[in-house]
Amino acid sequence: MREITVHDLPDMARGAAVLGTGGGGDPYIGRLLAQQSIRRNGPVRLVDAAALPDDAVVIPTAFMGAPTVMLEKLPSGSELTAALKALEDLIGTRATHTVSIEAGGLNSMIPFSAAAELGLPLVDADGMGRAFPELQMLLPTLGGVSATPMALADERGNTVGLRTADNSWAERLARSATIEMGCSAAVSLYVLTGRQVKDHMVHGTITLCRHIGTAIREAHENHTDPVAAAAAVLRGRRAFQGKLVDVRRTTEGGFARGDAVLEGLGPDLGDRMDVSFQNENLVARHDGRVVASVPDLICLLDTDTGEPVTTETLRYGLRVSVVVAPCDPRWRTPGGLALAGPAYFGYDHPYVPV
Repeated sequence: MREITVHDLPDMARGAAVLGTGGGGDPYIGRLLAQQSIRRNGPVRLVDAAALPDDAVVIPTAFMGAPTVMLEKLPSGSELTAALKALEDLIGTRATHTVSIEAGGLNSMIPFSAAAELGLPLVDADGMGRAFPELQMLLPTLGGVSATPMALADERGNTVGLRTADNSWAERLARSATIEMGCSAAVSLYVLTGRQVKDHMVHGTITLCRHIGTAIREAHENHTDPVAAAAAVLRGRRAFQGKLVDVRRTTEGGFARGDAVLEGLGPDLGDRMDVSFQNENLVARHDGRVVASVPDLICLLDTDTGEPVTTETLRYGLRVSVVVAPCDPRWRTPGGLALAGPAYFGYDHPYVPV
């Protein structure tokens, strides 16, 4: 068990935003919430997944909705504790631990706030190894773990409890409630035993976030290539270097959807890359040829600083590098591809593994 202080958060938030593949929310907002909670309540205890008792009650927390909305409708943090406590009331027992749903900028930091406010240890794991736009897209779904009972809470004091037929219905009904709550809401779901965390979650995610963030920061400080440093930790590669010349983005159905167009620079001068996203980056095409797609990771990093660029902050003129990296192997199984592969999102090309 290790203690996480406010000094650990900047590197963790940076690395989490890289793993978030453009989604998971703004890492700066998540870091501020976590910092506020830790300063008020003291350090958060980080626990290895392998050290969990099999009968532990692990309840995740996260924010659901469009990242573009959360830039203007800032969360207060109280929604998180309200959602988790509402879920505890639904299941009739108390959480012994909390954990991240996904490795996203905001949503990797959110559990630090919940853990500090409620005095719970945080498990060094997450449910995806990256970020995905829909809540059934978790590895526990492949393991037969139900997303519900679940609870949602907003900043007005509303809470909603759900029990659904399956995890896809949980996404549909929770998305509808989230839209009514202003396109963003805190959620608590996927009640897990310690055994289920060990079997179905991605271990070591929080530590990996810190390693990625530290590698980027140190490379920038030492005037070496921060993009190459991030790619090395991810076991990935730089697939393109260019300038953003067009961004088409809309907020609909509780998602930020769109496309970003890059004109090549440096070794890719004269080439073009198109990146399609739905909260997260889904497909990257180099001169029309698919070079990476979900469930693998497609990360946009500032070429000079290595700082991750989320889909809601894409803008004309940014000079970015596209880093692609392999996903958790469980996503490459037939079940994983059915749940979060390119066909699910409506693309007619086959999965192209990195």
